[in-house]
Order: sequence, then structure tokens, then C-alpha cells
Amino acid sequence: MARIDLLGVSHHYELTPPPAQSDVTLVFIHGWLLSRSYWSPMIQRLAGECRCLSYDLRGFGRSQVSRDARNWACDQQYGLETMLRTDSAAGIELGGPTNFAVKPPAATRNTAEGPWNKLFAQRCRVSPFTPASFARDLLVLLDKLEIQRPWLVGHSLGGAIAIWTAALCDRVVGVTCLNSGGGIYIEQEFAKFRGVGQRLLNIRPPILQYLPGMDWVFSRMNVADPVARQWGKQQIIDFVSADAEAARGALLDSTQAEEVLLLPRLVQGLGQPIFFIAGQRDPVMNLKYVYHLASFHPLFQGSGANVIEIPNCGHLGMIEHPTSIAEHLCQMMAQHTPATRTQSCPEGTLRS
Repeated sequence: MARIDLLGVSHHYELTPPPAQSDVTLVFIHGWLLSRSYWSPMIQRLAGECRCLSYDLRGFGRSQVSRDARNWACDQQYGLETMLRTDSAAGIELGGPTNFAVKPPAATRNTAEGPWNKLFAQRCRVSPFTPASFARDLLVLLDKLEIQRPWLVGHSLGGAIAIWTAALCDRVVGVTCLNSGGGIYIEQEFAKFRGVGQRLLNIRPPILQYLPGMDWVFSRMNVADPVARQWGKQQIIDFVSADAEAARGALLDSTQAEEVLLLPRLVQGLGQPIFFIAGQRDPVMNLKYVYHLASFHPLFQGSGANVIEIPNCGHLGMIEHPTSIAEHLCQMMAQHTPATRTQSCPEGTLRS
């Protein structure tokens, strides 16, 4: 596993070698209180078909935020005032560490709500842990690694990050959101969710990972059926090691009304294909929220054509049903990236 500096924070990532048959790179973005580790079953199945990039988000996994980086981010607000060059016609370009052109979606360009670049800058200024800020980290990562044709796969919170990134970057060729949806804000429900999340963050003693039987408990959380205890252990490690400010910031910033209600506008403005893979027994992301967000994209076709339901699947689809989801990803890329060398992956051809 390699390390790379993204806006003052050392990020851990893994990039597989490019196979001959595809010039698309699958980019995997994990969710809240998780890490890149959970993508390994899918990457093992897909690495022979296309290049795969996974990384730990700022403050999660092994991408821990140092005190110097934390102070720099707070003081400089990501340097938006000096690093963003505004162009009302073309959107904005990120100067400094990246050469990605950032353009407003057609659905929001030149509207009374103002240029899209102002919204992006506003959401980045809120904190280093908004979906827009995480998307900015990803834009820099893609640029530094010279990823030209990424297909983004985001789990839960990672889905929102993927949507933001695709809305900002024309190089993104497609998006798949796994166990991710939204766009409906009900204050009482979100307040309850934030309250539960904050209480969890207050009870994270490091000794938790050494208590007998805790891996058994975690291996049964948020899944349809128990997963291997190794995944329970990994969840404990990620749970107790997540940076407190990052964990709390990502929880609070991503569940505010303004952030939640931005998602449908982002999806509506996407020029790239977007698909949603949902677990029929997901205890965290209700199917109605998945279908709601998916409905803002033309691929929905009025009937949920861009939504795939996985039977007997909870909130951790990538470790519950990695082969099935990997096959769906191959089919999506084969159908919607005709300009690439991506080939389809008929059932049974993936490495199990």
C-alpha cells in the first residue's frame, strides 16, 4: 500500500496494474467509519478486468489527520480564495495541486441560484469533511495518479462523494452508488440519526478491539446475514481508530438539510451514467431513498432502470455479495463506456 499527500494529509491508497483489455479505472470510495479494506473482495474479482484504485478518506483508515495538517486546513480553508480561479462561463479550475477542470452541471449553470463554482467553494469552506471537501481530495488524487478515465464506486457516504466528483469533473465516465441514496430531508429522522451517531463516537475505547467476542458482535451489524468474523474485527479497528474530528464532521456535515437537498440537483445535472445498487434488507439506507435519488437521472426512465436490488443484502454489499456486485459493475461499464476497451464479464469469468 502506498502513500500520497493530498492537501496536507498523507493518504493511503492501493492501485492495481492496468490490464490490457481496459483503459477505465474503477475508483472505490468507502463510507463513514470504514476504510478501503472492505473493497478487497471486489478488487480481487475485478483486478484482472480493469485497474482498481482504493484509498482511505481523510481522517479514516490509515489516512490520519496530523495536527499540522488540521491547523493548516482550518487556517487556509483549503486555500479556496487563492487556489480557485473563477470563470463564470466555464466554471472553475483548481489551481495549485491539480489540473482538473471543474465545470458546473448544465442543470445549474447560469441559474438565479448563482454559478455552480460558488456552491462548491461554499461547501468546501464549511469544513474539511463535507462531501465536497472529500471530492476535492479525490480530484487531487486522480490528477496526481494520472487517472484519465475513472468510474467511481461509492459506498454510503462515498456515494455522495462520487456524485460530487462526477459533477465537477468531465473525466469521470460513470458512477455507481452502493447502499447509497438520499435527497429527502426529514428533520426528526436526521436529528435522531445524528444523535445516535454522536453517542457512538463518544464510546470508542481502544480496548474494544481486544475484548473477546466483539468481532462476533460487529460481524452481525448492518448486514442481512452474519459475515466472516474478520470483517467484524476490521469494523472494530476502523471504528476506534477514526479521527474524532473527521468522524463527527463527516456525520454532521453530510446530514444537514442543505447537503441532503443538494444531491438530487447534482444527480440531475450529471452527463455521465449513474447506477444505484441497493440491498433489499439494508437497515441503514431504505430503498425508497435510493429510488428517490436515482429518479433524478435520465437513466431512471420512470421505472427505476438504473437501480439494481440485491436480495438478502444489508448495508455492506461489497463484503456480503462481492461477486454479484462485481458482475453488475462489469455490465455497467461494458454498456456505457463504448469508447474504451472495457469488456463485459459474463457470469463465472470473475475470480472468486
